[in-house]
Amino acid sequence: MAFYQSPMKISAFDAKFEAQKIAFAPISFQVARCLLKFGILEQIDSSAEQGCSLDDIEKKTELSQYAISVLIDMGLSMGLLWQKEDRYLLDKIGHFLVEDDMAKVNLNFVHDVCYQGMFELEASLVEGKPKGLKVFGDWNTIYPTLSELPEQVKKSWFEFDHYYSDHAFGQLLPLIFQAKPTHIVDVGGNTGKWALACTAYDSNVKVTIMDLPGQLKVALKNAEEKGVADRVSGFQCDLLKESQEFCPNGDLYWMSQFLDCFSKEQILSILTRTAQSMNANSELCILETYWDRQPFEAGAYCVNATSIYFTAMANGDSRMYHSKEMLSLISQAGLYVDEDIDEIGLGHTLLRCKRKPTQL
Repeated sequence: MAFYQSPMKISAFDAKFEAQKIAFAPISFQVARCLLKFGILEQIDSSAEQGCSLDDIEKKTELSQYAISVLIDMGLSMGLLWQKEDRYLLDKIGHFLVEDDMAKVNLNFVHDVCYQGMFELEASLVEGKPKGLKVFGDWNTIYPTLSELPEQVKKSWFEFDHYYSDHAFGQLLPLIFQAKPTHIVDVGGNTGKWALACTAYDSNVKVTIMDLPGQLKVALKNAEEKGVADRVSGFQCDLLKESQEFCPNGDLYWMSQFLDCFSKEQILSILTRTAQSMNANSELCILETYWDRQPFEAGAYCVNATSIYFTAMANGDSRMYHSKEMLSLISQAGLYVDEDIDEIGLGHTLLRCKRKPTQL
């Protein structure tokens, strides 16, 4: 990681401008979203080098010329657009807002899941609880209630979650099936996407999904619809209960984008109980995005921003971790890393773990 190791090379004048951008960041965000929502950026993009006038845009939107003009003017200041006489053209940043899937997924997640609740970030930091979650309901954490979120919120949450994991599947499946596991225990399997990918990859493997009742209901229904209900089973559990034992007899225990949902103390407990359920031939595979393992600074930025979602909206005490913190917890739990693979998918790291000989 070559970034964050020295002061930024930026003039005082430019740094002051960046400070103003931060001060108005919530406004900039909503302007960008509205320019997309009302199809203005897309319309300007389709006009290519000809560009669009305010009159052109007004004819194709439900907005007044006043509304269009305030959005357009701020879009110019944000670098989304540029102006040629009385016509507006898309600039590079605007292009990626229109065309880049990651930008769309992140923007929808922030708007639908995080935006309103972020007003409570200060209280969440002080109290160690996701105080922003109250915009959706009177819940302690977001996880047991994912199926109860408003439809658009739920859609954006799952699209965000799946976007990053799905990009890793192609590289992961051959790695995971190197040892030819016959029984995979998918810990925190959510909607069952990984379980279904495994059963499609290997016609003999059986997968047990460990999760909360609400998520299991969805996952098992998905398995039934795909015709693999005979190979995908559920293990209902609350992993935050210290007395909760893990599903036994797994050849491979799988945790994908899962441990970041817990505090360090909770992770240690989960890993310790996983180790206790493993035998000498079992392995634990952990897939996470660590901010210090990102190949590009944009990745580290997105990962660190996601930590704030956990603080204000998810549970108040988890985050996206530095890899050294996770490696330390793995060791404390009586495990060791047998293989460490970076740059999987969109900045994921795969840690293949086994029980320490002294723990057997």
